[in-house]
Amino acid sequence: MFKYIIYNYINYIYYLIITLGFSLVILGACFLLSNNKWYFEKVTSYECGFDPFSDTREPFEIKFYLIAILFIIFDVEVIFFLP
Repeated sequence: MFKYIIYNYINYIYYLIITLGFSLVILGACFLLSNNKWYFEKVTSYECGFDPFSDTREPFEIKFYLIAILFIIFDVEVIFFLP
């Protein structure tokens, strides 16, 4: 029974092996041939031209979420009003 199931899907298994192998070859070639030169300006933090003031994971007020939701709702409504 199991041999019969494998026989039906052998083409898909070959296709999966070939696509995974080809993907890994392409990724490996990109990694080996890429130009990885690190310099000071590339690895420094950047936020609008100055160092960040605090941690990015600080909670902020809910009113920013509400304004964003209102903007999305009214933006969608304007699309429906246009012919």
